[in-house]
Amino acid sequence: MLTVLPIRYVADVAASRRFYTGLGLSLRPDLSVDVWVHLSAGAGAVGIHDAAVSQGRPPGTTELGFTTDEPLEAVADRLNDAGYAYELVDENFGRSIRVTDPDGVIVQIQEIDQDTVRRSAEGRSEPRP
Repeated sequence: MLTVLPIRYVADVAASRRFYTGLGLSLRPDLSVDVWVHLSAGAGAVGIHDAAVSQGRPPGTTELGFTTDEPLEAVADRLNDAGYAYELVDENFGRSIRVTDPDGVIVQIQEIDQDTVRRSAEGRSEPRP
């Protein structure tokens, strides 16, 4: 199943985390590291990503994203069957598929590997509340 996960690229991850938790979203420390914060809502979630390490995405931009609990190969097969080219990317949190929608917007589908996130979190320089 896909879960909606828009990704907000920001200049200050800590300030944005405080803002969005102030709105009522819940921090997922098990899925968060220094440059990425995963915040859950009643329906869906929001990702906060440090724009400085996001490969050219400026602060204030938002990307449509999803997480999935099914293997990315199943998503890739559906995209392929529908005639859409995609890119499978190894990430520091697991893997993702990037695909361009009919209007030219890149959509990201993430397969989050808990062990990879945990190892990344153990290596961070400052504690995450």
